[in-house]
Amino acid sequence: MVLDHRAALDVVIPDLDVTLERGRLRSFAAAVGDADPIHLDVEAARAAGHPDVLAMPTFLFSLELEHPEPFGYLDALGVDLRGVLHGEQSFTFHAALHAGDTVTVRSRITEAYAKNPQMDFVVKHTDVLRGDELVGESDSLIVVRQVAA
Repeated sequence: MVLDHRAALDVVIPDLDVTLERGRLRSFAAAVGDADPIHLDVEAARAAGHPDVLAMPTFLFSLELEHPEPFGYLDALGVDLRGVLHGEQSFTFHAALHAGDTVTVRSRITEAYAKNPQMDFVVKHTDVLRGDELVGESDSLIVVRQVAA
């Protein structure tokens, strides 16, 4: 076992408030090669019925990286980041997000277990809220491998 599973469930990950900036949404769409103008051009987005540039669905993941210490929860567990792998990511969407929206990113560790004596899995759930409205959820599987000193 690489980490204390019980302690993992007690780690508090601070909420983060983020305003979606139009330029960041455009850069994200360009970085993943999406040329759909509703992600790039405000007039095209408005013509399609959106109030502003539409955030791509996977943009939710990048919101978690806005946190001042995006891996602080692993640091709190004494995890050596050299042994961490991103294992899996899934998303559930409840509403569209647009430039100008301010959201709260609320994450918590929901499960931690051993795969074998040298490898643990940590499951992190994240809710994205616009006010009291749940607009999206994501689940991440983080693989923590034992690293030789």
